[in-house]
Amino acid sequence: MAENKTKPTDASVDAFLAGIQDPKKRSDSLVVLRMMGEITGEPATMWGPSIIGFGSTHYRYASGREGDEPLTGFSPRKDSLTLYILGGFERYADLLPRLGKHKLGKVCLYIKRLDDVDREVLRAIIARSVSAPTGGCEA
Repeated sequence: MAENKTKPTDASVDAFLAGIQDPKKRSDSLVVLRMMGEITGEPATMWGPSIIGFGSTHYRYASGREGDEPLTGFSPRKDSLTLYILGGFERYADLLPRLGKHKLGKVCLYIKRLDDVDREVLRAIIARSVSAPTGGCEA
């Protein structure tokens, strides 16, 4: 069975964030960094070269594939901030309509700018995600 590529590393979160060229994306990333740290009580860790994760959770698919992933995390991608929210978005049906401008993937919440969303609703989504994680996203 293939080994997971995304693992915790010893790379510096601060150095990674300092390398973000866009000042607004860097500022938004620092807000999300603080928010996720406060919610999880976990230190930020680089997972692979571009994901900032908090904590760790183990998943196991019906196929037998298993591994570890961040309890929650984010990556400041070129087009948007990508937040990793576990558990399937049906768990957040009451919150998503109030969040503001966003897009969804299987476990990804895409936000262009934090100014586009209600930060308290975002905080509630992250808190709900980490309170009962159901990890993994097998296609």
